[in-house]
Amino acid sequence: MNRIKEAFKNAGLKFTPQRVLIYKLLLNNKDHPSADNIYQKIHKKHPNISFDTVHRTLLSFAEIGLVRLVEGYGDAKRFDPDINNHHHMRCLKCGKIMDFQNTAYDNLKEPAGIEKQFKVISKKVVLEGYCKKCSK
Repeated sequence: MNRIKEAFKNAGLKFTPQRVLIYKLLLNNKDHPSADNIYQKIHKKHPNISFDTVHRTLLSFAEIGLVRLVEGYGDAKRFDPDINNHHHMRCLKCGKIMDFQNTAYDNLKEPAGIEKQFKVISKKVVLEGYCKKCSK
């Protein structure tokens, strides 16, 4: 909780019950949920919270580095509470996203000459295929 308070303070965001609720739910959710997934879970117990509040809050969390944004690849954006360096495997059938670690991927070198056109600040590898359940 101290981490979130400090991050909010540094970003100039208020420490609100809604933001804390959204953050706690995301931290306890390891399946890279979308804003709608989070909203559906919160709305059951807190019907006054809007989807827009959940969505804007999650985007704010990503902007200040509390969560990672996992691109939806045509689907809804997904959010990852694990901000440590890691990569993803994505099932093309069910959409499940799984984390994995790989030092070789962490150390991928940018193509020669790219630094003249682009400043790389992070590297992410996404493996696409079929999860164990869907490959049967």
